[in-house]
Amino acid sequence: MEEDVKGRGGGTDGELRRDGIMKEMKWLFKKYGFLIVLTVSIVIAGCLVLGRTVSEKNEEEVWEEPVIIEIAESVKEEEVIDCFAEVSEETAQVFTEEISESASILTAQEEQKLREEAMSAAEHCMELYQDVEISYPGTEYACIEVFSDQQRKEVVKCLGEEGLVSVSDGINMENHQKMEDFYSAYLSGRDAMVTVSDVDRSGNIDALTFVYRNGKIQSYYVATGWREGGIPEIKSFGINDLQEIKLTEKGYFIYTNSEVIAHGNLREYFRVKPLPDECRELTKKYIEGLSFVNYNMLVTNWDAGNVEEILLPRMFEDIYRIYTKEPLETEGGLIPAEIYERVMTTCFPVSVEQVREYCGYLADADGYEYEMIFARQFPPFGEVVDYRQNQDGTITLYVDGVWPDYNSDCAFTNQIVVLPFEDGTFRYLSNAVWQKELELPQAVK
Repeated sequence: MEEDVKGRGGGTDGELRRDGIMKEMKWLFKKYGFLIVLTVSIVIAGCLVLGRTVSEKNEEEVWEEPVIIEIAESVKEEEVIDCFAEVSEETAQVFTEEISESASILTAQEEQKLREEAMSAAEHCMELYQDVEISYPGTEYACIEVFSDQQRKEVVKCLGEEGLVSVSDGINMENHQKMEDFYSAYLSGRDAMVTVSDVDRSGNIDALTFVYRNGKIQSYYVATGWREGGIPEIKSFGINDLQEIKLTEKGYFIYTNSEVIAHGNLREYFRVKPLPDECRELTKKYIEGLSFVNYNMLVTNWDAGNVEEILLPRMFEDIYRIYTKEPLETEGGLIPAEIYERVMTTCFPVSVEQVREYCGYLADADGYEYEMIFARQFPPFGEVVDYRQNQDGTITLYVDGVWPDYNSDCAFTNQIVVLPFEDGTFRYLSNAVWQKELELPQAVK
């Protein structure tokens, strides 16, 4: 949800603009690191010198359909490093101090202790990082080149064995009861604190502490990265004010940030309650990567009798990735008919003739034009919460649509029937969908 910048409190127009900009800088500093923020700050400073105004944003949150992502993540890391290799340490220090200013409900001693605890937690896992390869070694921007799902699982388990709350994408939370205890204290109005160690896909460990004190809720983060030889180091730390937190009955902890810049997340989340391993495996094989907003496969009731209603060229990229476990690569924007038709007739109850009629077959080229999917911001995603093995060899999957940015972990429910084949491939046979907490995204025409 795109928002304009607005300064808060009294002061001149210039002061208001600077206050609003600093709020944006704090978020960018956490999300993208010092160099990206410095790039933006130089551009904004130029605008202020020229006397350009920054438009005010509305006080009310306006919920609209998610927009296309256009964020600084597209900037290549090496390009940023080259541009700012000569920035002085003094300039960096001054900028960092300005970004770090915030009204914390923690004492300075408590913040220091949380940083020490984050380092201690990382040190317990050093052995698991000794052999990782580092990009940009010896610089502030060093990062792990490859970190597998299995490695993430091992780190989550290692942290959990130390009694810490730990989690990662697609991996059950360790010591989740501590999160439930924290939320119970919050509901009863008692001061409480809990730290979640989140292992991201690049291997970094983000220690996120939720603090409820005197009726106010904040999060304090400590981002830990790695140097060669498995040596941990703190990359950044800081505070975020939170507007609300919620632990759903199904087990999602969803928290709402008070300040959000353009393209930023209003709500973040963790899955607290464990999901059975079988459900996670079925999600990864059949559901992960399918879209509720870019084509109609999950938002339309269909089977072999009306399957042509969901056939759209743009769905092929996701289906290909699920079928092959590899990203789609094209030559000159053209997909050979043999590949396209083999994938589609395997994964759906369709004929070659149906695929050619509805997916844009180009007879002269004997292929299909590649239709790119533009990512939508914060779309819902599906997870298998139950399943049934049928006597005819098919599997019925019960899938919940989770939409954290709309504060829902069961926005809608799908019942999807799949037929596995002996070679490891499979076919989607049908889908039925019901609205639950939210309306379904509109079908794509």
